[in-house]
Amino acid sequence: MRITVLGSAAGGGFPQWNCNCRNCAGVRAGTLRARPRTQSSIFVQPEPGSDGVLFNASPDILEQIRSHPALQPARALRDSAIAGVVLIDGQVDHATGLFMLRERGTPLSLWCTEPVAEDLCQGNPVLRVLSHYCGVARHTIALDGGDFAVPGVPGLRMRAMALQGKAAPYSPHREHPVEGDNIGVTLIDERSGRRLFYAPGLAAVTPPVFDAMAGADVVMVDGTFWSDDEMLRLGVGSKRAREIGHLPQSGEGGMLEWLARLPATTRRRLLIHINNTNPILDEDSAEHAALRRAGVEVCEDGMTLDL
Repeated sequence: MRITVLGSAAGGGFPQWNCNCRNCAGVRAGTLRARPRTQSSIFVQPEPGSDGVLFNASPDILEQIRSHPALQPARALRDSAIAGVVLIDGQVDHATGLFMLRERGTPLSLWCTEPVAEDLCQGNPVLRVLSHYCGVARHTIALDGGDFAVPGVPGLRMRAMALQGKAAPYSPHREHPVEGDNIGVTLIDERSGRRLFYAPGLAAVTPPVFDAMAGADVVMVDGTFWSDDEMLRLGVGSKRAREIGHLPQSGEGGMLEWLARLPATTRRRLLIHINNTNPILDEDSAEHAALRRAGVEVCEDGMTLDL
């Protein structure tokens, strides 16, 4: 199984277009040792060169396809290695890239939960709009612990679980969460038996979530904020990290504490969906150094992992 990180930033990317925080201003000016990032998405193939599954379709999807030839193998006049799309949630930074895939000659194969499908037919009607273009062949992701697979991607199984988090602001579930607003996915390579646990949005590590993390060879989880009050302290937001559905890395019960509890069999621990305000983006920061000491990596656009 090959995992390609197409984008590793949270909504807005890095630098964010209208932000002049220390991180964004520094990376633009070249005074901060940091790497620009597009909005979070990964592409998973059973093996290099094969068709694969796109997890989340960010608004940066066209740039990501141009930057990664594996997604455009050029085997025919019109071609794509994207056999299907799996949505983790219905947020703008994970779903509106679907608009950019409208030129397909066949319906877009899409896997999502029922609450996400509802949001994308009503609050942000992406799926209704696509019905006027390529159309959508939608498949419901069940949350019963069973496995599912995407046709055309042999040897790769997936298992979804509901997570605590927040639905998109345009969702009727925003302040009244329902099961399926946010999911984590365990990806299983049938040949090697190796597993990736992927959860770019995660508000709390419950016992079932920790069991899924501990059973994976590689964990790729929510790295949005370093601290719970990050947005408040910098004056760029009015809510805490946990209030908008993201478990911060630092502090009591933070992501770093949970990652430290994982067994020695966990080969890699990675953070994805990094907000532009997060100090871990600065490769010379104390926070970035703390991650290195803890054996935790920060995802970068273009990073590949083979399991």
